[in-house]
Amino acid sequence: MGLWQRGYKRVKPTNHSNSSLDLLAQIEQKGQKQHKKLKWLSLGLGLLVGMGSSAGGLFWLQKKITATIPESVSDVVTYVRPNTVTIKAIDGTIIKQIGAVSHEKIKLDEIPPIVHQAFVASEDKRFYQHSGVDFQGVLRAAWSNLKAGGVVEGGSTITQQLSRIVYLDQEKSIWRKLKEMEIARQIEQNLGKKEILETYLNLVYLGSGSYGVQDAAWVYFGKTAENLTVAEIATLVGIVPAPSIYSPLSNPDLALKQRNTVLKRMEEIGYITPEVAQAAIASPIVTNPKQPKRLQRQAQYFTNYIEEELPKYISEEALQAGGIVVETTIDLRWQAAAEKTVISALDSYGKWQKFQQASLVALDSRTGGIKAMVGGRDFGDNQYNRVTQAQRQPGSTFKTFVYTAALAAGFSPYKTYLDAELFVDGYQPRNYKEKYRETNVSLYNALTSSINTIALQTSLDVGWNPIIKIAHNMGIESEMQPTYSLALGSWEVNLLELTNAYATLANKGVYEKAHGITKISDRHGEVIYEADFPSVKAIETDTAAMMTWMLQGVVRSGTGIPAQIGRPSAGKTGTSDEARDLWYVGYIPQVTTGVWLGNDDNKPTKGTSGAAAQMWRKFMLEVVKDIPVEGFPARPRLTGRKAAIALEPVKPKRKYYIRKAKPKAKPRYVRSRRKYYPSRRKKRTSPTTSANRSKPLSPKTSPVANPASSSTSPTFSKPIKSTPATKKPERDWVKERLGRQ
Repeated sequence: MGLWQRGYKRVKPTNHSNSSLDLLAQIEQKGQKQHKKLKWLSLGLGLLVGMGSSAGGLFWLQKKITATIPESVSDVVTYVRPNTVTIKAIDGTIIKQIGAVSHEKIKLDEIPPIVHQAFVASEDKRFYQHSGVDFQGVLRAAWSNLKAGGVVEGGSTITQQLSRIVYLDQEKSIWRKLKEMEIARQIEQNLGKKEILETYLNLVYLGSGSYGVQDAAWVYFGKTAENLTVAEIATLVGIVPAPSIYSPLSNPDLALKQRNTVLKRMEEIGYITPEVAQAAIASPIVTNPKQPKRLQRQAQYFTNYIEEELPKYISEEALQAGGIVVETTIDLRWQAAAEKTVISALDSYGKWQKFQQASLVALDSRTGGIKAMVGGRDFGDNQYNRVTQAQRQPGSTFKTFVYTAALAAGFSPYKTYLDAELFVDGYQPRNYKEKYRETNVSLYNALTSSINTIALQTSLDVGWNPIIKIAHNMGIESEMQPTYSLALGSWEVNLLELTNAYATLANKGVYEKAHGITKISDRHGEVIYEADFPSVKAIETDTAAMMTWMLQGVVRSGTGIPAQIGRPSAGKTGTSDEARDLWYVGYIPQVTTGVWLGNDDNKPTKGTSGAAAQMWRKFMLEVVKDIPVEGFPARPRLTGRKAAIALEPVKPKRKYYIRKAKPKAKPRYVRSRRKYYPSRRKKRTSPTTSANRSKPLSPKTSPVANPASSSTSPTFSKPIKSTPATKKPERDWVKERLGRQ
């Protein structure tokens, strides 16, 4: 609620016919007469520096001053301090400001008059009478300082202060003062009082990192300028002469004394009544400190990436001039979802799966615009961006490029290779958990189950160079070399380029470069850069559609099952050696998102790529709420396809499989009361009859090798008869058992 709504009345200034704003038109009409008087300023300057009253000396001095100041002051209204940059989200929200910049600016008509009246009363009470330089004020300040034996009052007008902020430095010298006075004169000739006052209130430094009244109101009192009380306004005005001394946060006693001085000046001029002044003087200073809004940050990994990208698009001189405004692609709702997802994954899985970092990036598949970027757990703790800076082995996510090249070369997704333990010139690709099917497997099923041996054999038939070229065309920018391990993702990439390459598949084979900047404007609002990356046909539309169909199978029934989101999606998991890197990159037609989990020191994890797929799913479920469901193109016909690229087969010197023999059947076990022991039953070679079941066993076949030591006696239907050839006597089994033979 404004001051005029809280009972404060507008008091007519003693020496003004109406309010200060009503005088602006009158002042403009008197401008010509005032400017004529100012012609004497050049003559007076000679007296101030001891040049005498010589006409030639005065002319020389004026020429000398004019040569050292700007030719024009028309840009004072658009001025921003050097090396300042403002970065905005896609909806225009400021997400980061660099340098001494005013975060929020005011319009004079939108704030209570008492705000600018307080500044006029304290800093330049004859603001509406002079034309840039107040000679009466200079003499008055000199006399006051002489009586006090020190500097107690300044002689610079608000216009002079503005000229110093915009064009000069804080050097204390007669020469700087002379230039300041001349610039102030020119500003008054080009701008009206309202523009001068509004610009000054938005640029003046008020301590504690605040530039402008609106920022200072937030920093000291946690509110907007429109809601400041008279006492709070006077407190801010009192800071101007020496922000480090009169800050209510660091020197509350001095700030109180300075505030009361401002209130008395406001009363003397007539801007407030004696009652309001006394009530304000009697009140204590109550602050509510806040961090300057220009120091508040959002999407910090992303804005840091934008800062690194800026020199690619604008000159160093433009950056140093300041006032740069950067418009970006980041969506703050998506960004919040991404940050929440990363923290949740690290808290839920990181500890027991032994990974300490995670990163995520989401792209608009059709434009390449970066919609969300999280480069790690905590930017304040570690600024290393694992989306753009970390080079890691992509593992099985690289198989997508192997099979894309194969399809482009005319291979059918149903082409098969033997899945068995394989050696190629001493290199051995190992399947997950070293399991081999010992049978032929199609490319489709090999991708779905992420079988390494099939990927390697495919790469040998297609050739390394075609695969590398396809990967580069689709968006991979990192270096890759032709090696056997290429097919299994041994060459390092970063998450941004890998996700960008998958977006090419989502965009039907058209590559759109990933980017975060859409437009850059200078301090005058002129566009100095606008994103206009060419669309590149990386692969044929049918190849992209068939590869997407295969990757949909990964999500439907393969390693990507944890990434299902209830609408058509495609993607691929990936794991590097010893699970050092866990990946999932997936897409719907409109959005492509990549996820990485791992450790900065490259230590192995105990996790699987399923955790990355679940992380992808959680993020996508949040951001697709306002995105209509779209299907992918149908799988093209498999017959009659023509190759789009030429094969360059690799011919190894030695290639062979190792087929493992089928394991023998395990022995059967029969149950005993005390233990398990192998069954000793033998296969029967003749039909079983009651007669032969009753025949006694001969000593050679009897299970009782030493009858005397046996605890039980087998039962037989009749004794064994000796044969005529041997004439052996019959054995008394009972006596033998009892040891009485």
